[in-house]
This record gives sequence, structure tokens and C-alpha cells, in this order.
Amino acid sequence: MTTPTLLTGALAATEAGVSPATIRKWVQLGRLSPAGKQGRAQLFRLEDVFAAERDARGGRVGRGGRGGRPGSSGRDAQGGRA
Repeated sequence: MTTPTLLTGALAATEAGVSPATIRKWVQLGRLSPAGKQGRAQLFRLEDVFAAERDARGGRVGRGGRGGRPGSSGRDAQGGRA
């Protein structure tokens, strides 16, 4: 059995195609947990980062990307507020 490679938040962000701020936000929100530390730097398993990225992407798609009902923009047919 191999030991998983641990990456800094910046490297993990690059691999997952997100910003380092996104990694920090996921940690803050409890969506991602560091697997270790190197000095002051938090280290992450790449598989955990990819799982958090899939969860975040999946959550947006399921809500129509706006946080409301899919297809709902909060406007009526004439462009006014619904």
C-alpha cells in the first residue's frame, strides 16, 4: 500500500483548477480537511481536493447556478420582479 502524496494548498489548487482562496474557503466551510502540516502550511490529499471540487460543482448545477429554482431568475415575463 502506498502513502498518499500530500500537497500544499497552492499546489492542490493548481491541480484542481481552482484558486488557493477556494481551497482556504472549502477548509473554512468544512468541505475539505487538511491531512497534515509542514511548518505553517496545511497539506492536502489530492483525492480529497478533487472530491471537494466535485461536491462544489455538483451543488451549483443542482440549483441552477443561482441558488434558486432551476430556470427561475426572480423576474416575471416582462422583466420586472416576480
